[in-house]
Amino acid sequence: MANITKKVSWSSRADESGATAEGTPLLNGSEQPRPSRQLSGSGGIFQIGRLSTVDLEEEMTSEEESLRGRPKEIPHNEKLLSLKFESLDYDNIENQLFLEEERRMSYMGFRCLEISRWVVCGLIGFLTGLIACFIDIAVEQLAGYKYQVVKTNIEKFTEVGGLSISLILWAVLNSAIVMMGAIIVAFFEPIAAGSGIPQIKCYLNGVKIPRVVRLKTLVVKVCGVICSVVGGLAVGKEGPMIHSGAVVAAGVSQGRSTSLKRDFKIFEYFRRDTEKRDFVSAGAAAGVSAAFGAPVGGVLFSLEEGASFWNQMLTWRIFFASMISTFTLNFFLSIYNNNPGDLSNPGLINFGRFESGSVEYNLYEIPLFILMGAVGGLLGALFNKLNYWLTIFRIRYVHRPCLQVMEAMLVAAVTAAVSFTMIYFSNDCQPLGPEHKEEYPLQLFCADGEYNSMATAFFNTPERSVRSLFHTQPGTYNPWTLGLFTITYFFLACWTYGLAVSAGVFIPSLLIGAAWGRLFGILLASITPDGSIWADPGKYALIGAAAQLGGIVRMTLSLTVIMVEATGNVTYGLPIMLVLMTAKIVGDYFAEGLYDIHIKLQSVPFLHWERPPPLIG
Repeated sequence: MANITKKVSWSSRADESGATAEGTPLLNGSEQPRPSRQLSGSGGIFQIGRLSTVDLEEEMTSEEESLRGRPKEIPHNEKLLSLKFESLDYDNIENQLFLEEERRMSYMGFRCLEISRWVVCGLIGFLTGLIACFIDIAVEQLAGYKYQVVKTNIEKFTEVGGLSISLILWAVLNSAIVMMGAIIVAFFEPIAAGSGIPQIKCYLNGVKIPRVVRLKTLVVKVCGVICSVVGGLAVGKEGPMIHSGAVVAAGVSQGRSTSLKRDFKIFEYFRRDTEKRDFVSAGAAAGVSAAFGAPVGGVLFSLEEGASFWNQMLTWRIFFASMISTFTLNFFLSIYNNNPGDLSNPGLINFGRFESGSVEYNLYEIPLFILMGAVGGLLGALFNKLNYWLTIFRIRYVHRPCLQVMEAMLVAAVTAAVSFTMIYFSNDCQPLGPEHKEEYPLQLFCADGEYNSMATAFFNTPERSVRSLFHTQPGTYNPWTLGLFTITYFFLACWTYGLAVSAGVFIPSLLIGAAWGRLFGILLASITPDGSIWADPGKYALIGAAAQLGGIVRMTLSLTVIMVEATGNVTYGLPIMLVLMTAKIVGDYFAEGLYDIHIKLQSVPFLHWERPPPLIG
């Protein structure tokens, strides 16, 4: 059987005999130049009025359908490309026909065209905000119901004995929910697996990933991420929002849907790769804005991860889409929370406001922040290396959809079992006073009026756990609880990322970093004569979260702004910037970023901004 994905070397050297083989593939993954296709008269000729130089969403051929169920080939060399990808044409072909069409357009036509771009960006932001609102409400309702059922069951069997039944119930619920999410991803749309950020990075870089911006992909992504988070996996719902926003942008800007086989005959002028990439950038920024409540961070993300297409009007349109997305999510969540007009929930993840006393830091703490950045870079490199080898194992041996679903169910069951075991053997009991606002406090074997602190970290959605580590009072967690949680959740998150489920790595990274960052702050306070000088350990939880996330994903500028906007306080700007820079420098020395690793494993011809070291000079 022929290889599913053909590979070519970066170097076009001849074979051992010295003669170059006929039809040697080129470096961009294409064959040697072939005669161009003949254009039929029945609609095959490209219509200049629409500027449709390419069909951006071609129908899947029977050959592509036959390839979907076959195992993917694992690259045996990092310097390989895949022929299943093709490049996007981001340059306008200014031939005679194009120029004549531009001359025929009146001044009013150009103005209407510019207004249409703003309208499309507004629609992108609005729809992305609605999707984020739907995901947030669905996760809150379903997770709340699940945790309430398990909590009631645990409290019942704590008194009469037989907690193994509670463990089985928790594991079965998690496995059943994750199974539904894995089935729709593995069997219906595999491209919806993961966060989708690597695929969107490739698209903005100029590589067309098959089916990455289809409506079917969006539906599977949204339903899959809800199942993943509710199923208790070590994942977050924020990362997939970037992919969802990009899909919305691609569909709205083209005025047609390949999945529905409908052409609405609108926005036909924008059916070009150049225009579509601009709108997809706006959609990705709107996704970031909806996820973190960071419109400026969304703009910087699309520009940092996209390409060199900075111009003033485009940047304003991207910012407009981001603001509309945040406002839409905020507005509808205020209605859902019975507080219409209270726009206090800007994003899916709300870090909460840090009090003025906890945000203060001194000059002598900056070296400590840089040290935490180095630790985050080391842990991020370890995370990426482990995930790299785990992904290779999956590609080799867990390539069938049924096996992928079984693996996802296994991870869900193991996550529930580990969480239950950690809570069961933990004796970290804390008083449940009016200042403690735990969502699902578990008493277990603690005295009356107390709750199990370990349950706060495990028995909750990851977003709530992050917020708890940031803002709970000093003394809420003891060092052993934080240390065990960090180690356990680190390996669970590493195992989880790469499953055939829709999931993001942002929140697990923040949660891991917040745990060891808070532990770092507690240890600093314990070894000094006056521990109060180190202020609130939540400050170090925030710095640790930034260090861990930066060490894994290796984003700098956009991530700094996202973290500053999410905390709502610019005081942390300098520490977060230093931490992210340090984490990237240290992490890059040992391993690539997580997204770059997965791009390379897919053999995508991704062109980085900086030349690799052997090519410098």
